[in-house]
Amino acid sequence: MDQSGVLLWVKAEPFIVGALQVPPPSKFSLHYLRKIATYVRIRATEGAYPRLYWSTWRHIACGKLQLAKDLAWLYFEVFDSLSVRTPEKRLEWSEILSNCMSEDEVEKQRNQLSVDTLQFLLFLYIQQLNKVSLRTSLIGEEWPSPRSRSQSPDLTEKSNCHNKNWNDYSHQAFVSDHLSDLLELLLDPEQLTASFHSTHSSLVSREAVVALSFLIEGTVSTARKIYPLHELALWQPLHAESGFSKITKTFSFYKLEAWLRACLTGNPFGTSACLKSGKKLAWAHQVEGTTKRAKIACNTHMAPRMHRLVVMSQVYKQTLAKSSDTLVGAHVKIHRCNESFIYLLSPLRSVTIEKCRNSTFVLGPIETALHLHSCDNVKVIAVCHRLSISSTTGCIFHILTPTRPLILSGNQRVTFAPFHTHYPMLEDHMARTGLATVPNYWNNPMVVCRENSDTSVFQLLPPSEFYIFIIPFEMEGDTTEIPGGLPSAYQKALSQREQKIQIWQKTVKEARLTKDQRKQFQVLVENKFYEWLINTGHRQQLDSLVPPAAGSKQAAG
Repeated sequence: MDQSGVLLWVKAEPFIVGALQVPPPSKFSLHYLRKIATYVRIRATEGAYPRLYWSTWRHIACGKLQLAKDLAWLYFEVFDSLSVRTPEKRLEWSEILSNCMSEDEVEKQRNQLSVDTLQFLLFLYIQQLNKVSLRTSLIGEEWPSPRSRSQSPDLTEKSNCHNKNWNDYSHQAFVSDHLSDLLELLLDPEQLTASFHSTHSSLVSREAVVALSFLIEGTVSTARKIYPLHELALWQPLHAESGFSKITKTFSFYKLEAWLRACLTGNPFGTSACLKSGKKLAWAHQVEGTTKRAKIACNTHMAPRMHRLVVMSQVYKQTLAKSSDTLVGAHVKIHRCNESFIYLLSPLRSVTIEKCRNSTFVLGPIETALHLHSCDNVKVIAVCHRLSISSTTGCIFHILTPTRPLILSGNQRVTFAPFHTHYPMLEDHMARTGLATVPNYWNNPMVVCRENSDTSVFQLLPPSEFYIFIIPFEMEGDTTEIPGGLPSAYQKALSQREQKIQIWQKTVKEARLTKDQRKQFQVLVENKFYEWLINTGHRQQLDSLVPPAAGSKQAAG
């Protein structure tokens, strides 16, 4: 089988979920990462290589790179959350943490965690994806090239760094432009010159190529299966091209690099492929008077697990509700939606909500990250492993999360509130994504960007303004209440309100109105209620719900 039959591409998930949407610490530059790469090998016996333990990373990050401990943990934990682990293992870890009585106990548990050292170095390097470049901010986009021309400017604009996480052209360009650096970062120290560079005779270890599988995978034209990079590179018929020597059990640096460059192509499961040839879905019901058509595309009919994408754009004045296999385990991007109510009630891999306004999003449990960027007056209700937000104004987040919500740059008037709804399959979906009810850090956000070092950027919702959210659809399932219950202050506020309603009902009953008076009274109450619906904007939400007979039981598809 010849080399032309091999296709390699850059994986989307490390960039969608792994690259934080914030400029990286300056100490994550290549200069420092090279120093770390040498240091970990020297300290191999001290929990640094081939597995890097939290205690060793903490020492490197806090002691040598001068990072705050919270930030050191954040990058370690984000990378760890990308590793393949069963939901049971994730739930087990949540249980261990929830049983810790002090910060010291938490630290003791963390000290037992380790990550793959070489992959972690690559992960730290790809944080440069969102580095703010003075050159590009002065002159705009880099020189145009065929690979950077977006297929659909509407959905994958490249005007700012926040789109790079979803733009597979950016992922491919990043890896191609920095391929030598990435490979050099993985070399054993003795294969490098004094200035940390490779030579023509440098050899790359098998372990290094296994690590590179974190970013690159591929296929052979005759097979439909996807292989990690190292399996293809080590495949007998490809040894001549990939530069593998059976004698030294290593790869030739320059041959391997040349082979990678020759075989790298666009990601067949990336956003651009999804928009170009993905299945178009008509989930949103067209509402009379709306001229814009909601655009929804997905690749789940042909993409393997971990490669599923659903992209929805321009949902305007509509209610969209879905619980189906199409969504399960998918990375979802919701873009430019306005005055809409969107319910995606399935276990999801990640969700990005961008440039949306005046809308409500009710989401099934999210296994990795939920990120919002450039949104105004949006309400998000979700159970998620991590929440991060940037450039949002007046948004409210009703969340249940085992990690601290990340407040990145450019946010104003952020409100956090307890998760306050349920649907019949919710606990089942939480179990499938490895999300538990404790620990829950909804009320303990972490301000990551220095411009926001004062905490006034966010508030916790006052209990007096708290109401339960009802999901208005019938589904099969066993969940009948909010998982984990409510914090006592919010539960108390609800009980007091409930009491007032009972007193009101009792007052009406005791007034002993005549039949005509009752009718008259009912008309008054209904008029007041109608007035309230219009003034609060809730009328549109009710009007846009599908009548139960037509479709409250969500069809798969």
